[in-house]
Amino acid sequence: MKPNPLSMLESCDLCPRECHVDRLSGKVGYCKAGVNPRVFRHGPHFGEEPPISGGRGSGTIFFSHCTLRCIYCQNHPWSQANQGEDLTIEGLRELFKGIALRGCHNWNLVSPTPWLPQIKEAVKPLIQAGISLPFVYNTSGFESPKVLAAFSELIDIALVDLRYATTEVASEGSDAAHYVEASRQAFQWFWQRLGPLETDEEGIARKGVICRILALPGHIEEAIANLRWLADNVGTDVAVSVMSQYTPVHQANQREGWNRKVSPDEYARLTDVAEELGFENGWIQDFEGDAPSDLLGQAMPAGEGVVGRDDEQ
Repeated sequence: MKPNPLSMLESCDLCPRECHVDRLSGKVGYCKAGVNPRVFRHGPHFGEEPPISGGRGSGTIFFSHCTLRCIYCQNHPWSQANQGEDLTIEGLRELFKGIALRGCHNWNLVSPTPWLPQIKEAVKPLIQAGISLPFVYNTSGFESPKVLAAFSELIDIALVDLRYATTEVASEGSDAAHYVEASRQAFQWFWQRLGPLETDEEGIARKGVICRILALPGHIEEAIANLRWLADNVGTDVAVSVMSQYTPVHQANQREGWNRKVSPDEYARLTDVAEELGFENGWIQDFEGDAPSDLLGQAMPAGEGVVGRDDEQ
């Protein structure tokens, strides 16, 4: 008898919460993901960092359900309210195939964590048949290194957040008290496996790590602390994407301190620290979410600008 490729769902520990529920029997854990992969939307996307979007778009798959509960999530209808279309493994496979045939630069997995076994099963026959694109693992950073290692074939490029630096703010903003420890351990795994961003002759990403740093109102020291942690523990060779685009949506509208945008002074402090620390690779988004510039101040061909994924701004 062949082993069930989805057996990990019998005691799900795909994210750091390790709910250990039996999803195969119909139970659900914190993220409320079931068995059939659920996708809200998919197709070419031009709003990622320039080496990801390129000229033909990033083949983005926005998976429903999320392992965080960000109070400012702009995509809460599918990340938290569970909207989306349930697919079979075969249906998900056709989705991946269609993206490849459209000429996208990569397969961009947006918040894939609850669906890793299903994704692996979906793409295996395609890769065996010679249909393959680089995988972009597009994540909030709330990941388990042991799970990342188990599905490392789905990770060529890591587009990963470092969003919080203290337990208190991580709990308040995303209901994730263990976010800081988990995200930093995961980031070190990504860096040790993938290293600095590598691009082809057209400037399109083929391997490596991009770290997103989102400025949060009233909590700019969180972002600064993460830049300092990167400099001390990873180095300044990592490509960083510093973002100002926070908008008080979803529950943030009703939360004191979260119900405003980042101020010019806050963002200027963050970008000044990025440059003072010596980060020279990556992008600094112009204030209020305009097209990003690189860290040397040159304009980047960013299409629609840097846009967050389903569990962030």
